[in-house]
Amino acid sequence: MPKARRALRAAALTAAVLGALAVAPGGPAAAVEPPRRGLFLTVSGAGNTWIRGVLLVCPDSRGTHPHGAAACAALTEADGDLDELPATPRPCTKQYDPITVEATGEWRGRPVAWRKSFPNACVLDSDTGAVFRF
Repeated sequence: MPKARRALRAAALTAAVLGALAVAPGGPAAAVEPPRRGLFLTVSGAGNTWIRGVLLVCPDSRGTHPHGAAACAALTEADGDLDELPATPRPCTKQYDPITVEATGEWRGRPVAWRKSFPNACVLDSDTGAVFRF
């Protein structure tokens, strides 16, 4: 992987982690809440021309994932194995506009470091359902 891509990914991950930290009322001297455990999910376009991410903590009753409950249910059904997510097959075009997704963190105490590319957003959604729907 080229150095520029690694640096971009490291910067995005650092920004996301720092964004997840909340400073308690009372200013900088106050205690900082530790980051919650869960999965940091990212979706990026071809050549990392764009990237977005969310933190999924299950159960995700107040998390940042817009479909947290459905994403947690799918991960529970797959026992945390992102290669085994329940698919919802549907027809997709053969347009090639690659999307890369990643999941890092932990699922029920087990470390997760998963990455996969899909030919387009339709195939991604069909294969992964709500997990990367953000």
